[in-house]
Amino acid sequence: MDFLCKKYLSQMIQILHNARCSKSRECLAFLDESKNEYEVIEYLKTPPTVEQLKEIIAKLGIKPIELIRRKEPLWIEKFEGKKHTPASLLKIMAKHPILIERPIVVNGDRAIIARPPEKAADII
Repeated sequence: MDFLCKKYLSQMIQILHNARCSKSRECLAFLDESKNEYEVIEYLKTPPTVEQLKEIIAKLGIKPIELIRRKEPLWIEKFEGKKHTPASLLKIMAKHPILIERPIVVNGDRAIIARPPEKAADII
């Protein structure tokens, strides 16, 4: 198993984090206050694979389109208004991780999009 797979399959609380995102930074601060150990995955530097995205989406209990940041300029310019299958959306997110909604907090077999950051309390 490669390093990235180990990170995404870990049993420790994880946050898929984008340091440029204020909500993501707020979620890190919330996790710090919770005193729980957690692991930061900078998903723009180490993007999840299609398989890892499938697992995250299953844990979130959503459809792939619900994980897409549809106001992101890249989505609007290249993908909006076109037909997409769930499989094609997974490939798009794996290739363009900037389109993945954030922050995502994963704890075991559950995950949540932590907007607002306090929503992370539901799974930690």
